[in-house]
Amino acid sequence: MDARASTDAQTRVGGILQELVDSGQESGLQVAAYLDGEPIVDAHAGWIDRPGGRPVRSDTLIHSFSTGKGFTATLVHVLAERGLIDYDTPIAHYWPEFGAHGKERATVRHALTHAVGVPQLPAALTPEELCDWDTMCAIVAAAEPLWEPGSASGYHGWTFGWILGETVRRITGLTPAEALRTYVSEPLGVADELYFGLPESELARTAPLVEGNWAAGLEALPPSVPFRRYVVPNPGVWTVAELANRRAYLLADLPACGTTTARAAARLYAALTGEVEGVRLVSPRRVALAAEVAVEGKDLMLLGRYAKGLGYFVGLPQMAGERTAFGHQGSGGSIAFADRARGLAFCLTRTRLVGGAADTAARTLADEVRSAVTGAKGS
Repeated sequence: MDARASTDAQTRVGGILQELVDSGQESGLQVAAYLDGEPIVDAHAGWIDRPGGRPVRSDTLIHSFSTGKGFTATLVHVLAERGLIDYDTPIAHYWPEFGAHGKERATVRHALTHAVGVPQLPAALTPEELCDWDTMCAIVAAAEPLWEPGSASGYHGWTFGWILGETVRRITGLTPAEALRTYVSEPLGVADELYFGLPESELARTAPLVEGNWAAGLEALPPSVPFRRYVVPNPGVWTVAELANRRAYLLADLPACGTTTARAAARLYAALTGEVEGVRLVSPRRVALAAEVAVEGKDLMLLGRYAKGLGYFVGLPQMAGERTAFGHQGSGGSIAFADRARGLAFCLTRTRLVGGAADTAARTLADEVRSAVTGAKGS
């Protein structure tokens, strides 16, 4: 992409972000994009606390919920590249306690594809318990699967993080946060912008989240719906602003979620599809393996039909439905992904949590970047 086209993309995206904030649809946003390993967009708009207060900047940290699952998956693939973990090895080989109640054959691949069968949390789980690593690992290890591991896929909204995170800890001797820093964020030069749990020193530059319609959408789900019944069984563990703004939650090591800047998450995906300043996280062959569709069909928790790779969703609407694009979205509308066909990496972080028909920002902004990239490559 030439410099003029990059400037055009930056200008167009920045204008849309400002319009969204000025209209009151959004509170604070960041968008970043890379093309062929080079940054082409780094835009932001809105406020950290209140209109007219501290502005959102490129280095403002924003909690982006399950967008962080893409960081966890990437960490697993980096370890696999180094021969430290194998996709088809049972999790219990690394974490013996996990093999209880019929989970002894559940593999790392099953965990990456949400197929282990333990998406559920205890009905009365508290936020304090959610943030306690040892407590949650013991709960997950003792859980009885809802289906035979590997026989179906159902979104492991919270448990994805402990299943893979404790496996990483048993292998490396590092907490998930330490492993992410050692194997991913430090090599990429974003160790101060890409996190699971935050260091206390970073709380001051983390923007609080605000509710749009996301919490109301969760409340409107019938209690019998699998996602509401199993994945978020009580309001204390809903992925809403009230939880995400808790100090203890932001400090907790929760690899199902992540706090990041848009430019750091986009850089991670850029380093999966190519080199970024000489750094490539894993080989092209492994990226192709991780990003190809591994399971497809009805998700037992989300109830829609989805294509999933190894730890990533494939071809989401924000990705224009294209099977060469992979990544992860988060509750309330954040997303980060790579488009292998275009050599493009994209991330949107936002402070206002929205869903349903109101959640148009990610598709609009990603379309704008795709259009700029396509126009530049076609000229």
